[in-house]
Amino acid sequence: MSKQKLAAWIDAHFDEEVGLLQQLLRVPTDTPPGNNAPHADMVADLVKAYGWSAEKHAVPGQVVRDYGMESITNLIVRRPYGAGGPTVALNAHGDVVPPGDNWTYPPYGGVVADGFIYGRAAAVSKCDFATYIFAVRALEALGAPLKGGLELHFTYDEEFGGLLGPGWLLEQKLTRPDYVIAAGFSYNIITAHNACLQLEITVHGKSGHGAMPETGHDALQAAARILNAIYGQLPELKKIKSKIAGIDSPTMLVGRIDGGTNTNVVPGKVVMKMDRRMIPEEDPVEVEAQVRALIENAVQGVPGITLEIRRLLLSHALRERPGTEQLVASIQQNAEVFIGEKIPAQGTPLYADARLYGEHGIPAVLYGAGPRTVPESNAKKADERLNLDDLRKATKVVACTLFDFLGE
Repeated sequence: MSKQKLAAWIDAHFDEEVGLLQQLLRVPTDTPPGNNAPHADMVADLVKAYGWSAEKHAVPGQVVRDYGMESITNLIVRRPYGAGGPTVALNAHGDVVPPGDNWTYPPYGGVVADGFIYGRAAAVSKCDFATYIFAVRALEALGAPLKGGLELHFTYDEEFGGLLGPGWLLEQKLTRPDYVIAAGFSYNIITAHNACLQLEITVHGKSGHGAMPETGHDALQAAARILNAIYGQLPELKKIKSKIAGIDSPTMLVGRIDGGTNTNVVPGKVVMKMDRRMIPEEDPVEVEAQVRALIENAVQGVPGITLEIRRLLLSHALRERPGTEQLVASIQQNAEVFIGEKIPAQGTPLYADARLYGEHGIPAVLYGAGPRTVPESNAKKADERLNLDDLRKATKVVACTLFDFLGE
């Protein structure tokens, strides 16, 4: 009966939940430039109305600027209950990509129309600030005895990789939960995701006059050899298959190339940025060594050419850990009741900052409000939107899952 009471409380307060989400959407957190502290300050003020205190953990300004952003304040709301239970953390990120053009609705309007709410971060992942806050409020309003504790982690570095978001909270030993539910979508539970290696490859040659190309060393010709080596490797990567549903094969691409000085000058320098996604079964150390060797061998012995290879990012895979299956079982059971279907637990080729909890040995899954697929939500595109019915369902599922873990 208690779970039906949780659901009834959420229904009774749903307009208030939508109103909270509108407020969250109306304060921009475009990253870049990444001035995210004002949003955190607003969230800390909003939760005061519920009698909660949000700890503000500001990342030092110079660290943030060196990282490429302007300000980051991560929040922890701690809700301790009775002795003997686990600590469950709920994590959603407030930083988002800039809105871009071609919006029908104002990107920071939080407009509700035809059962949807529109705005940048409506689906990824300010919606789950609302999901998680109201799931916890419902749990506490129930009046049932609770054990263990809850933490809300509202962080502001996912688009850049998470190291100054959850990564900062964990490295500074500000938190050590037993389980984590991180922002996701209502119709599946993500238990694993790919790793990502990003490298910057600088090819140094020597500029020369276009009428006398032999006086230079063409960095672009050398870069072309590297490109051919990288893309020539793709058929081999296709043969590597993950055993995890939702994840297929590793991928590799060059996403950006800059170089040369003018049309009539032999290019003396070319810079390429590449992305290599690794399935959870791969070893990132081995993969990085292989990719570096592939690049170096492509230009070995080419006169006048030198290389610099700099790692931009190494994001590890999220893998299932002991305890993951308990989270999955509870969410699936509650979803059957409130969504009316058995939702799958699977992997995704994307990567998210939930992996950082996994790297600390904490079982983590991605689950929250949102559609079946990323494209349906227009996430990172114009007219990003969330079906309000999905917000309602996810809030009920999360509240009941918390009750499974923390109810006496």
